[in-house]
Parts: sequence; structure tokens; C-alpha cells
Amino acid sequence: MRDWRLPWDGGCRCGKVRFRVSEAPFVTVACHCRGCQRMTASAFSLSVAVPVAGFAVTEGETELGGLHGAQRHHFCGWCKSWLFTRMEGIDWFVNVRATALDEPGWFVPFVETCTAEKLAWAGTPAVHSYPGFPPETDWPRLVEEFAGLD
Repeated sequence: MRDWRLPWDGGCRCGKVRFRVSEAPFVTVACHCRGCQRMTASAFSLSVAVPVAGFAVTEGETELGGLHGAQRHHFCGWCKSWLFTRMEGIDWFVNVRATALDEPGWFVPFVETCTAEKLAWAGTPAVHSYPGFPPETDWPRLVEEFAGLD
């Protein structure tokens, strides 16, 4: 088991919204889907899936952005930084944007998703790669394997 040195703090670019992660992550992910490419203006988004109980906005308020559907993408209303995503009907994790953490240098994606949509030159060192999203049946194994890494 890793020494995660929690809590982690993070926030938006302008500093109006701050958050804290106080529980160890389930998994780290790079998503290559076109939606993430457009929302990040980059090749992929980077996420840290953390337990809901271990995540809190500590300063400011967020606004919803993105498609306003089942995925609730939270942004700073002032600088428009994409900070985290909550999924409608899924109340056990929050996807925190890894680069919104104050100290993201440790981050390495363990899983990459939607590689069928990735830009030809974009690659990651992820251990597991999926052309779409992993089947729900794969997640318990991925989370267990991620937890066992040193």
C-alpha cells in the first residue's frame, strides 16, 4: 500500500475555488474521448477517482459546465477551470482533475480510456488501455490492482 501523504489540496487557476482530497484514490485515468479533448483543449483529460467521503470543496462554489447531462462537470465560475466531475446515480466516487491538485507531480494514469478516439501522437504510460470505457465488470479488478501498487 502506498503512502499517499493525504490530504491533498487543489483548486482552480484563479484560486476562487479550493478543494481537499482526504482519502486515497481508487484509480487514476487518462480519457482520450472527444468530449474530454474539447473540454481540456488538449489530447486527453487526467482524473483521480476518489471516494465521495474523501472529497470536499473548501472554498468558493462551482458551476456546472460541459453537456449538463448525467455527468456533472464542475468548473470555477470565474476562470472556468474544470475541477471535478460527479456522475448522476453514482454516489461513491468523484473524478478530480489531476492537474487541479496543488502537487500533481506524482500522477501517472493507470488506465486510459477511449483510445479509439485518441489523437494519433497521444500516448500515456497507462498499464491498462481500452478503446472505449472499461466494462463495469472490469472496474473492481482495476481498483484492486491499483490499490496493490507500490
